Amino acid sequence: MMEQYFKQSPNANSNPKTWSYTLKDQPFKFTTDNGVFSKNEVDFGSRVLIESFSPPAIEGDLLDLGCGYGPISIALASSYSDRIIYGVDVNQRALMLAEQNAKQNAVSNIIFKESDILSALKGKKFAAIVTNPPIRAGKKVVHQMFEEAQKAILENGELWVVIQKKQGAPSAQKKLEELFREVEVVNKEKGYYIFKAKKFDSNRQL
Repeated sequence: MMEQYFKQSPNANSNPKTWSYTLKDQPFKFTTDNGVFSKNEVDFGSRVLIESFSPPAIEGDLLDLGCGYGPISIALASSYSDRIIYGVDVNQRALMLAEQNAKQNAVSNIIFKESDILSALKGKKFAAIVTNPPIRAGKKVVHQMFEEAQKAILENGELWVVIQKKQGAPSAQKKLEELFREVEVVNKEKGYYIFKAKKFDSNRQL
């Protein structure tokens, strides 16, 4: 059985590989390995999320929740050099690769942390959180990610989510609408939905 990429310490034998990829019209070089999500290329959902994202009007740091080996974090850090980008993940091997990838792409406005959802960032608030959630971890985990993200977003900040229709986009949208007053489908491409949920003062706090 294939080992899941959302484990803390993947046991899969290490076999790193390095390849090039273009995101937001910028060239990047990524090193990946066994035991991480989408090791052969930047997955389609992450690409659509990266290309669709625009930063909120408010100031503040950005967070990539479930950053893996770092393609979303690094692309955003490169595009928005005036922001600090945080990337968190539970997968230790992925985080080591993310650190390596940030260095080899000469991106310095980025901080990676090991964290079970947002447990390592207690009290930290963000202008925007982006996530390509680990669908195979189950709906309960994904919805918990949304709940914790809602609490960690500044007023007038945003949560951006990519999810496939066949992997739960309708239920994800329903959950987001419970947590946020304004939820917009920003983009739809090949069955992937990009949701933007905005937080206002009148939001119900959980």
